[in-house]
Amino acid sequence: MARASAKTLATKNETKANVHWTFWLGLTFFLMVVVGLLSVAWLIGQKFNSAETSPVTHVAISGEMPYTRESDVLTALAPLNIGNFFKVDVNQVQARVAQLPWVYSVSVRKQWPNELKIYVVDQAPIARWNGDFFINQYGKAFQASHERVNHPLPAFFGPEGSEQVALENYHSLNKLLAYSSLAINELVLSERFSWQLTLSDGVQINLGREERVQRVQRFMDIYPQIKQYQKQDEVIDYIDLRYDTGVAVGWKPAPEEQRV
Repeated sequence: MARASAKTLATKNETKANVHWTFWLGLTFFLMVVVGLLSVAWLIGQKFNSAETSPVTHVAISGEMPYTRESDVLTALAPLNIGNFFKVDVNQVQARVAQLPWVYSVSVRKQWPNELKIYVVDQAPIARWNGDFFINQYGKAFQASHERVNHPLPAFFGPEGSEQVALENYHSLNKLLAYSSLAINELVLSERFSWQLTLSDGVQINLGREERVQRVQRFMDIYPQIKQYQKQDEVIDYIDLRYDTGVAVGWKPAPEEQRV
């Protein structure tokens, strides 16, 4: 009986030992597999991160770019490392291109396996502002090269911060003047918000601070009558509409080519 108990106890101890070694062998094998997978993943990552195996070979630049040139964009990207497809920071590229003076907005994305796509939208200049700046279609002032604008723009002058007001009044008053085949060439807004316009025919009109629309309408009504009093050797210089019951008209010598 004692021999049987001893034999049973030895068998149990042997079974426990086998289970113990099986567990550690299994754990060791599992860890080896994990380490192996991680090593393979690291090697693959290193391979893909190598500029030689995943280079950016093409930068596609497109968009609405009447003023920004492709060479401007490429020059802006020159300080950046865009040689590796996986390491290119699209936010960094976007920030660099957005700093170009004519750029209004830019989007950047990567196209597998080797292309960087950049889409640029330029500012749309509506007028020149205080000589050195432009105003875009949203009434925001920006500074850029005047040499790239090859079409005429009206000139606005006014206090800093009045860009939006100037643009809104330009649109509304210009729309009225179009009925008389006239347009605004120059708009001046004084520090006291008094308005002065120079029209496409060279006549300057003073509107003052109040009732701008009503005064432009009055100008359009009386302008043909005033022109009837124009002499052959003179032209209208200005019309002052800041009076409740009438207007003041100034004359100047006509250019030689206009004299008969």
